[in-house]
Amino acid sequence: MPEAGVVDGLSLTPMRELLAALGNPHESFRSIHITGTNGKGSTARMAAAVLAATELSVGIYTSPDLHRINERISWGSEPIGDDDLARVLALLASVEPLLESKPTRFEFLTAAAFVWFAEIAVDIAVVEVGMLGTHDATNVIEADVAVITNLGKDHTSGAEGWRDAIASEKSGIIKPNSHVILGSDMGEQHHFFSERDSIELWQNGVDFEVEQNEMALGGRIVDIRTPAAKYNQVFVPFHGAHQTQNLATALAAVEAFFSRPVDDALVDTALATLDLPGRFEIVSREPTIILDGAHNVHGARASISTLNSEFARFGSRLLVVGLLRGKDPQEMLEALDAEDFDAVICTQPRWSRALPAEELGAVASELNLDPEIVPDPVAAFERALAVTAPEDVIFVTGSLYLLGDIRGSLMSAIENTSR
Repeated sequence: MPEAGVVDGLSLTPMRELLAALGNPHESFRSIHITGTNGKGSTARMAAAVLAATELSVGIYTSPDLHRINERISWGSEPIGDDDLARVLALLASVEPLLESKPTRFEFLTAAAFVWFAEIAVDIAVVEVGMLGTHDATNVIEADVAVITNLGKDHTSGAEGWRDAIASEKSGIIKPNSHVILGSDMGEQHHFFSERDSIELWQNGVDFEVEQNEMALGGRIVDIRTPAAKYNQVFVPFHGAHQTQNLATALAAVEAFFSRPVDDALVDTALATLDLPGRFEIVSREPTIILDGAHNVHGARASISTLNSEFARFGSRLLVVGLLRGKDPQEMLEALDAEDFDAVICTQPRWSRALPAEELGAVASELNLDPEIVPDPVAAFERALAVTAPEDVIFVTGSLYLLGDIRGSLMSAIENTSR
């Protein structure tokens, strides 16, 4: 029999050993644990913002970062400072020689987050899973609320039975004392979640849902029903109907944590101060520049649906796209409706697992997209900017790492212009 808790060589033993050497800091705070193929980052930030609006001290651990690693570990809206991060990492490095196994980079960062949260005495941490669930380094916490946003075939070959495999892995974050929130209909895989030992299970579309969802200037107006309340005429300052589903899931998670509804005014306050960088983010007008980390087919379809339904087409549309290896480039280009863009520029993130721009461009050429290939991401964006008119749209998408490359350069340029 294989060792309990090990799948394909993955185990939580090194993470538990590291945390034990640090005094188990993750046991000092309560938590909401969030996994899912899409939307978990947005859901985590929304839930954390609502919790913070109630004047709780809230830690947030998410991934990946767009510009600086500090972004992954935050207290409220403030990322961990350089001095604190350096000090905590030095502490971890000092105990590493005592460990039987060398921790991975992600395990180190996760432990750093837990140490810092314990130091600053957060009341609750909202923790986003890095990958899947059961064997993710974050899964050492005993979450009060376990959230599964949806199921998609990331990190799997897509062979027969993939949905069962993904559901089994993601359901692993559910603990006996967890209240379970399902952000979507899990279909035939529902039993993977309902059969877990937990306090209670709420499902989107059954126990909570978005009842009204209308476009508004700069976002959407929604009515959301939860088991204990109804939130009417909530302004969601983000584009895309999918973000309203993320909000409903976040509100259900917070309500489950408190065992009571949240005051409407606090929800409004939380959303008014919330940013979601890289999530259909409009960073400029004339031309309109949109950055969206649609890193898989499901996300790409949601992004294009948002673009087509919420933005009138007055001029040309230019697509700047770069992917990581492991994605099917043809599936992604088709999901992005790349043939509907007036120009396609293929590039690549500055990341070790980047799909070379030439390979993406070759697939785009096979689809008769007549792409331009510019490997450097900043140069690719500048090329798009050079050929656009004020009424045009530049849509930058693919990997969040690509967005980080381009967003950093763009923000620096905007800052310098405003001086």
